Amino acid sequence: MSRNRNELLVPQNNGFFQDLILRLKLIWRLMGDRRVNFLLKILPVASLVYLIWPIDAISLPVIGVLDDAAVIWLGSTLFVSLCPEEVVQEHLNALRKVITASWRDAPPTTDIVEVDSPEDGEE
Repeated sequence: MSRNRNELLVPQNNGFFQDLILRLKLIWRLMGDRRVNFLLKILPVASLVYLIWPIDAISLPVIGVLDDAAVIWLGSTLFVSLCPEEVVQEHLNALRKVITASWRDAPPTTDIVEVDSPEDGEE
């Protein structure tokens, strides 16, 4: 199944907060997965450390906040995009509760069963 790598990063139009929660859960699950390289797991941790570090690279009030948001976004996006694609897809499917299967139509049936319901008082 050859999928474009960027398709994993595209939100599913569920809403901003639902996509944010899905992304956070995905990162949490990938951090606990042994198939993801240990050195790669430094990216989200380093971006969080940068967020709480008292010294900012840019100390202007508005630009400093945007700087922190950009580092968090870049760290999380790089982490997910550099993780093995099949591992990311497996966790996304589990989070979205996707069942991979092939579609089969039900066989046409010609048997029609008619059932009379018991009227009140009859059994």
